Amino acid sequence: MRNLTKIITLILVGLSDHPPTMNGLFVLFLLVYLMTLITNLIIFFLVITDYHLHNPMYFFLSNLAFLDMCYSSVTAPKMLFDLVTKKRSITLPACTAQIFFFVYFACSELVLLSAMSYDRYIAICHPLHYTQIMSWRMCDHLAVIIWVFGFIFSLVHTLCLLRLSFCGPNSINSFFCDLPHLFQISCTDPTINIVLVFALSGSVALTAFLFTFLPYVRIISTILHIRGKTGKLKAFSTCTSHLLVVFIYYGSIIFIYLVPTSTNMFGINKLFSVISALINPLLNPLIYSLRNTDLKAAFRRTLNP
Repeated sequence: MRNLTKIITLILVGLSDHPPTMNGLFVLFLLVYLMTLITNLIIFFLVITDYHLHNPMYFFLSNLAFLDMCYSSVTAPKMLFDLVTKKRSITLPACTAQIFFFVYFACSELVLLSAMSYDRYIAICHPLHYTQIMSWRMCDHLAVIIWVFGFIFSLVHTLCLLRLSFCGPNSINSFFCDLPHLFQISCTDPTINIVLVFALSGSVALTAFLFTFLPYVRIISTILHIRGKTGKLKAFSTCTSHLLVVFIYYGSIIFIYLVPTSTNMFGINKLFSVISALINPLLNPLIYSLRNTDLKAAFRRTLNP
């Protein structure tokens, strides 16, 4: 008979069991995490302090920078601690809390990317009405919707997770807690939770996807009708950075959650989990800052006041 003793501690398998490899991964991911915090903090600080960047596009970019700092901080500190101590254990309440914040920031970023697409759509397709439509009041309302919606979405999944019981095995084949991982080791039938995840997450992801990509059909059409070469390049520059961030974000999510996971695919699945949880938050500020002359100018003004 199956052991029905409830477990309160879970074991995270992590990325490797080889000590030299674990030490190398610790150094690598520590540098990635520190770079993530530094680059996103710089963008967040520049947007707040430099009045040249006080417009809706950079307002949303500062929200993205803050989200990326929070998003990476959900998984990176615990992973780095496990690589050093080799303990890898996590209590069930801590695991549930990690899932809540991971889903919260992931969902908020999904909605934020849609809001950024809408901002670019108004700026390029309706430039004469841009300041009227994208007022600071509208930006504040969108920001509230982004953060509150992510909170409610994550809270629903977390509360439904509490109905599950866990009695073994207590091993999670990942370096952090996520909903599918707990479904796999649950002693309670997780069918309701799985249906809820597919129904809610699928509808939210599809809606966010449409609101993110459909505006670009009109945006690209409008850019192609711009006569001046300089105007075209400037419009494409602001859009390609956002599109690149969106493609990387959606690509990693699709592979992790929609591609069927088999025993042979665990290694690749972990790789994309690392990209989603740790690499993406670092790539976002690099993509925006390297291609953005306004941010570079603001950085120079900060260094040479």
